[in-house]
Amino acid sequence: MLVAGEPVVGTEGEVRAVDPATGAALEPAFGAGGAAEVERAARAAEEAFDTYRATSPQERAAFLERIADAVEGLGDELVERARAESGLPEARLRTERGRTTGQLRLFAEVLREGSSTGVRIDPARPDREPAPRPDVRQRRVPVGPVAVFGSSNFPLAFSNAGGDTASALAAGCPVVVKAHNAHPGTGMLVAGAVAEAVAASGLPGGVYSSLIGAGTEIGAALVGHPLIAAVGFTGSRAGGLALLAVAQARPQPIPVYAEMSSINPVYLFPDRLTDDVATGFVGSLTLGAGQFCTNPGLVFVPRGGAGDRFVATVGAQVGAAAGQTMLTAGIGRAFVDAAARVAAVAGVREVGRGSAGPTGNAPAPAVFEVDVRDFLARPELQAEMFGAAALIVRHDGVDDLLAATRALEGQLTATVHAAPAEYADVARLLPALERRAGRIVFGGWPTGVEVNHAMVHGGPFPATSDGRTTSVGTLAIERFLRPVAYQDLPAELLPEPVHPDNPWRQLRRVDGRIEGLA
Repeated sequence: MLVAGEPVVGTEGEVRAVDPATGAALEPAFGAGGAAEVERAARAAEEAFDTYRATSPQERAAFLERIADAVEGLGDELVERARAESGLPEARLRTERGRTTGQLRLFAEVLREGSSTGVRIDPARPDREPAPRPDVRQRRVPVGPVAVFGSSNFPLAFSNAGGDTASALAAGCPVVVKAHNAHPGTGMLVAGAVAEAVAASGLPGGVYSSLIGAGTEIGAALVGHPLIAAVGFTGSRAGGLALLAVAQARPQPIPVYAEMSSINPVYLFPDRLTDDVATGFVGSLTLGAGQFCTNPGLVFVPRGGAGDRFVATVGAQVGAAAGQTMLTAGIGRAFVDAAARVAAVAGVREVGRGSAGPTGNAPAPAVFEVDVRDFLARPELQAEMFGAAALIVRHDGVDDLLAATRALEGQLTATVHAAPAEYADVARLLPALERRAGRIVFGGWPTGVEVNHAMVHGGPFPATSDGRTTSVGTLAIERFLRPVAYQDLPAELLPEPVHPDNPWRQLRRVDGRIEGLA
């Protein structure tokens, strides 16, 4: 582990990564930590908080860029270790490394631009009748030390340096990472790069720690620690809800921003039941062995001859596909079990099943079909199959689509394929989609989440624990900030972001108008 910049070998058992393709244990073993390491990391983060939160946006921007440079400086060693621990192909991991460093640099741009401080100023109006208006100035401040849980399916972009870690550090919050047990070696390499950037920036070591634990106890201890102020999590619904329960049971509850599960419905209108769309769907479904939180696991296809031909085409393409190595043997077994449960539901039939891949952890992709009435009668058909499997729902038109959509749980995405002549029907559906999904995709596929200012990677429960937020895009920084207003403070006491002579370049709202400050 790495606690406040210092290497630590835990004594609470060990964590050893396993090659998911071969089942072979990888060297070295990592000593697992427990309550003592959580206490040390959380206390170091709290001790570093006031120093770190006082840094300027420009200083934090430079720090994030140093992290990006240090991660890139790890070179092939990082990619090779991540490949061994995750089974993901080298090209995917190189792309993911670029996404990780791109996130860090994007937040650096946001910090320099200045909008994240959220400054709002309503100057005093002493002559206002019937009562004078006070001078009120608002800004956002960091919430405190943040616990981040690394994800299984993104060993770089949603783990020790990317995702929640990047947005929390950008906000001015020290971070304590619980590295994912499937790739501890990858986590330690990245943690060392972050610690290098911490030291090069002259920051306290407690700004960043990375813990390893053999079971669930260390994660619960981290969320339950009184010095942790917020949590970022990407993983299963069971894991996210468990951490949410711990956070809510604290004497001082804290927010848990958990991205958990989604089946990402796809709506195919009659004029888009083409071979090209079928190929696009199967490609999205099987991409990365289906191990994306945005995997299209539910597809609405109209009844009739065109729909029958589309389903047959999808079945044939899936039948020709081979399974790919999954992230862990446990994830592979869970996928097989989930697909078997769907297949066993009355009214469900299999329309296509591929072949298992060459490793023992590469189960076959599969697609099933069910009538919309059976789908509505059996809520268990909404369960996520985390892997390359989907359920096609056959229906008779927009009224069926509306009924099914209103019955759905919250989703990360909803995807629509329609021709201009069908836009009136799409318009009827759109309000229901807005209530169920955080991102609505038209004419494309939900896999692949662009990292930019407008992106929303979130959605109503249970896609996330808080549907008002996103874990991807620059809006993610706001999860780890809270507003503070200053009323009638003398200029000598005002913090720099709201000071009349603020030297930082930033955007701010003054008396209701957006202004830029050079």
